[in-house]
Amino acid sequence: MAVSPEFSEHIRDLFAGLGPVTIRRMFGGAGLFIDDAMFALVADETIYMKTDDDLARAYRDAGSKPFVYSGGGRTIEMSYWRLPDSAMDDPDEALDWARRSLVPAEKAAAEKRAAKARKAAKTKKT
Repeated sequence: MAVSPEFSEHIRDLFAGLGPVTIRRMFGGAGLFIDDAMFALVADETIYMKTDDDLARAYRDAGSKPFVYSGGGRTIEMSYWRLPDSAMDDPDEALDWARRSLVPAEKAAAEKRAAKARKAAKTKKT
């Protein structure tokens, strides 16, 4: 299910302090981006924030759960954790979590750019 216009507006309000948030439809939900860094995803109108191992522990301590899905007969846990309920109506708290989630998101985006550049350079040589 795509993200409703009302929920998209709520997302933009929550994360307004980050700058322009781009919402891109994907896999029945959406990715939330600052530039090319996907810092969150939305599934069933639930916001899941990008994490690394340390940040995942902070989300867990805040009562959050990871984003999981089933595929190929198994359950897959991704590096995105649900935005704590307390942050859903508190733009200051949501912004704090988002800024923390931008760190691993920007790292992942940089790694993706580097891999793409390596692939392009390899293709160019052949």
